Amino acid sequence: MGDDAELRGTTTLDGFRVLRVAVKREPRIFAVSVAGAVLFGVLTVADAWVLGWSTQHVLIPAFDDGEIGAGMLVWVVALFMGVALLRAVGIVARRLGGGIMYYRMQSHTRRGVTRQYLALPMEWHQRHPTGQLLSNAYSDVEAAWAPIMPLAMALGTVVMMVIAVIQMFVADVVMAIVGLLVFPAVVLANLLYQHYSSPLMTRAQGLRAEVSEIAHESFDGAMVVKTLGREVEETSRFRVKVDELRDVNVRAGRIRAVFDPALASLPNLGVLVVLAVGVARVTSGATDAGDVVTIAYLLTIVAFPIRAIGWLLGEFPRSVVGYRRAQAVLDAQGNMAYGDDTLPRTSTGALLEVDGLHYSYDADTPLLRGVEFDVTPGRTVALVGATASGKSTLTSLMTRLVDPDAGEIRIDGHDLKGLRRGELPRDVALVPQTAFMFDDTVRGNVTLGADVPDDVVWDALRTSQADGFVAALPGGLDTRLGERGTSLSGGQRQRLSLARALVRRPRLLILDDATSAVDPEVEARILASLREERDDAAAASLLVVAYRKATISLADEVLHLEDGRIVGRGTHEDLLATSPAYAQLVNAYETPAEAAETTEGSAR
Repeated sequence: MGDDAELRGTTTLDGFRVLRVAVKREPRIFAVSVAGAVLFGVLTVADAWVLGWSTQHVLIPAFDDGEIGAGMLVWVVALFMGVALLRAVGIVARRLGGGIMYYRMQSHTRRGVTRQYLALPMEWHQRHPTGQLLSNAYSDVEAAWAPIMPLAMALGTVVMMVIAVIQMFVADVVMAIVGLLVFPAVVLANLLYQHYSSPLMTRAQGLRAEVSEIAHESFDGAMVVKTLGREVEETSRFRVKVDELRDVNVRAGRIRAVFDPALASLPNLGVLVVLAVGVARVTSGATDAGDVVTIAYLLTIVAFPIRAIGWLLGEFPRSVVGYRRAQAVLDAQGNMAYGDDTLPRTSTGALLEVDGLHYSYDADTPLLRGVEFDVTPGRTVALVGATASGKSTLTSLMTRLVDPDAGEIRIDGHDLKGLRRGELPRDVALVPQTAFMFDDTVRGNVTLGADVPDDVVWDALRTSQADGFVAALPGGLDTRLGERGTSLSGGQRQRLSLARALVRRPRLLILDDATSAVDPEVEARILASLREERDDAAAASLLVVAYRKATISLADEVLHLEDGRIVGRGTHEDLLATSPAYAQLVNAYETPAEAAETTEGSAR
């Protein structure tokens, strides 16, 4: 409730601050929209003058004389038509300008949020649910700029209200004062509406993000939900938040249902009072009938600006919440700084040096402690360690998805932090264990939009042992894979993911258990292709996170990672002979597979 109280006091002011951002960015479009709104407002008041003038000079004389002059009738029609056409121009300008400004601001903010998502390090993304990020980029941005649409109309109607009030006093001071007595009641009703509706609208906007988070999580984990039979529980979890959002919206709707009729009826009561007073004044000769009609009509017009301002203020709670949520992303810290260094333009393997590396997700629980090793150009190095020993984190550090707490990682002698943006991905490629596929063709998933000839794509597919099943697909390279590549097996997705890295011809290739879903025979062919396709001088440096003996034995050198440190280094055979911990780890990985083979042989 403390947050609600704070929002009641600051929402209106903050709402105007949000609009100021939009006006400063799109001043010309805003000026066009406001000019159209002002034109509409002035001509709406002019309608009242035309109506009063026609009543006094055409309608009443017609009752007295029994006829209407043709010339006078033409003038009346021309006046009404001229005002209507110009007012239509004002409406078009107001709505067109407001719409352009609204969608431009949405586009600008969404691009900014998306750019920030790409710039923020992975550790920031790990702390924020995907559903929340989707809500920030879509519903929050939409809500932030929603007041732009009624803004120009509200400003135009303010001008209309000022002119109308002046015209009322010019027509008849007494009736103008009587009519305007209703305004304090209208203002009070608007203030009460804002007071009660703002907290509910704010809560509703927050709940929309929570609903989005749960929905995305449910869809993303559909396989888990289905295979474990948790459909009822997941539906119930979703229903709780949806019902809460529904209840908040219903409460807001009830408040609006109470205040809307009151806001609509108060000006009508003022019109009735003005007509009653006006009849008495016309009878006494104190005023003309045309002035009574003019003031009565102007009173209905003057009530409209207050409603329009109410519509504007009604959008502020959602706008402020949406803007704050989107701005929190834009203001998020953790952007990686880049230098101006470039890597040498060469086809030879890269030199990787890891020096005194420290990293932790939690300050009280360090994960990597003083890790040091190097991968010389053209060499294949296997990284072996127990689960949760930091292998995948180390690969993220080497590709600068995150930065270390201390120490350096160098490529060809250049600290990764000193490289300019985009330099590292040109020469270093990471193939993760989880292979993500886009809802695109095979070619699109391998090239990711880069201009790569098909023969180069097929070369990468052959090296990754994916050319066979791709050639068998109905459309070959043009076959669409569906969302997340669900039409492929896990091993096929991993091979395409490897081809995606190879097609860029990296000088350092990092495989993070990237062939875990591939059978050992295919894995051996993949690694052999990686080693044999190039001559030694042009071979890429290769770092493989592995656990299979067949994979490890193909490496020139093995690094044993334990308790956040490199505790062993050498060939696979040397470490088996000299490190009991390494031998136990590697043999433990192989034991289940060997046991399964023995059981299968006995069954035969």
